Amino acid sequence: MSSSPAIAADGLTKRYGSTAAVDGLDLSIPRGSVYGFLGPNGAGKTTTMRLLTTLTRPTEGTASVCGDPVTDREAVIEHVGYLPEVPPVYDELTAREGLRYVADLRRLGDVDERIDSYLDRFGLADDADRRIGTYSKGMRQKTALIATVLHDPDVVFLDEPTSGLDPRAARTVRDLISDLADEDVTVFLSTHILPVVEELADTVGVLSEGRLLAEGSPESLRQRVEGGEGSLEDAFLDITDGWE
Repeated sequence: MSSSPAIAADGLTKRYGSTAAVDGLDLSIPRGSVYGFLGPNGAGKTTTMRLLTTLTRPTEGTASVCGDPVTDREAVIEHVGYLPEVPPVYDELTAREGLRYVADLRRLGDVDERIDSYLDRFGLADDADRRIGTYSKGMRQKTALIATVLHDPDVVFLDEPTSGLDPRAARTVRDLISDLADEDVTVFLSTHILPVVEELADTVGVLSEGRLLAEGSPESLRQRVEGGEGSLEDAFLDITDGWE
């Protein structure tokens, strides 16, 4: 296994006119770890993910995923799976058809058994041949998550992955994230549900106005407030106070 970081950034910046959505971001995220990415709305979290997944190009600075620079889109997309907050699914297809389509795009060959396993794991087996357009928000989210990990990526970017899920389905997602980390997959997790971050993240980064204000383990961030007995929510509010 390579000792280089799964995700690295040095002075990563993205400007839109005079506004810096991401401002001089430095990251070094080890392989096989779960990185919790927190910040107020508009902090630059989604822009950061788009930069790291090659969906937008940096204005300044550099970044790499599994050693490949994000300016080399063809190389990077072989390593990554990305689930945006609004899942990209095709309403006119069934879940099974949609996942086979993703497999064809990725040139994965015969993955029917793998698709069936994921559909069963996420409680979608009985509805796999229904059109996605008839699905609930949670069912659409689960279908998109399967598509995100179907090709066994080295790094998975998840933007609010438990959004719209019932508690049982959210538990399945958390178990999947834990399993991915156990398999040496790096997970970059953005969520507003702080207990998920406390449970899963090895390291937490707090972003506001495009700048990384704090970084450390959930425990080290909790130590910042109330004599070390505060919650991660307390730490997050303390860190971002005055920046929103």
